[in-house]
Amino acid sequence: MQIAPSVLAADFTRLGEEIERVSSADLLHLDIMDGHFVPNISYGPEVVAALRPLTTLPFDVHLMLEHPLAYVPAFLKAGADLITFHVECKDPIEETLAAIHKGGAKAGLVLKPATPVETLWPWLDAMDITMVMTVEPGFGGQSFMEPMMDKVRAIKKRAPGLLVEVDGGVNDRTIQLCAQAGVDICVAGTGVFRAENAEEAIKRFQSW
Repeated sequence: MQIAPSVLAADFTRLGEEIERVSSADLLHLDIMDGHFVPNISYGPEVVAALRPLTTLPFDVHLMLEHPLAYVPAFLKAGADLITFHVECKDPIEETLAAIHKGGAKAGLVLKPATPVETLWPWLDAMDITMVMTVEPGFGGQSFMEPMMDKVRAIKKRAPGLLVEVDGGVNDRTIQLCAQAGVDICVAGTGVFRAENAEEAIKRFQSW
């Protein structure tokens, strides 16, 4: 299992130290919220760019934006290696995926819990990854929605080679459910950054 600690759960008063604590992870997950698509506002490309020199981990940028297309260049410039955005957004999906690829990053679509998995089917061949939200996007510390594993199984059945990431409520119990469903990457926020020993937590999660 690949693990992507979510910076949203880090201590923002000492981000540099926090990033160093998770250096054994596989990716670093960066949640970008606009206050429209989701109620909260997080941070922008300037923060992503400031973190880029601090780690060699690939940056997994999750755009929770109504209009992600306009912001793709800024996050590419800031150092994003992988950009995912929501299938429920208001921008043209194909054009946004193409813009990410043109900029040299990997691209994928994200599903909210209420969105049917079939919504992804038209773009399976245009994606490198897809992410299934296992909580409602926009807030940390929510409980894992186990029924979302049915979406993971459906994606794996239809596109076996497509990487599947899940985001929300991942802990020592729920990561087993993810592994059994075929998940490739788990975003872990509080499970890593709030752990007494982040490195041990990452290794434990990776063992699945």
